[in-house]
Amino acid sequence: MDPGLQPERTSLAWGRTMLAMVVASMLFLRWIPDYGWFPIILIGLALVTAAGVYLGQRRRYTRRGAENAAAEGEESRYGRAHDDAVAVMVTAAAVVVLGILGIYTILALPLL
Repeated sequence: MDPGLQPERTSLAWGRTMLAMVVASMLFLRWIPDYGWFPIILIGLALVTAAGVYLGQRRRYTRRGAENAAAEGEESRYGRAHDDAVAVMVTAAAVVVLGILGIYTILALPLL
């Protein structure tokens, strides 16, 4: 297996995650007429998460490019990906919070 493919797949996965957050924020726009101003919080959280994914991906891409340029000629370092557990945990936490707030919006807001 080519070691250069794994970083490419990871990059594509982060791009899909960012796109999913933007699409989710646009879907929350449909809730504004029914639930008032509260879905704006969901929209903001989804867009901030998408921006965080984008900025983190740009940072990792730039760093990986610099490492590959510095290690030119060293086959063992070329294409080596670095884990970013913090980014995964923060994104997962944002998705959980969005889910909880979405459930709150649908179930609890109509009762108030």
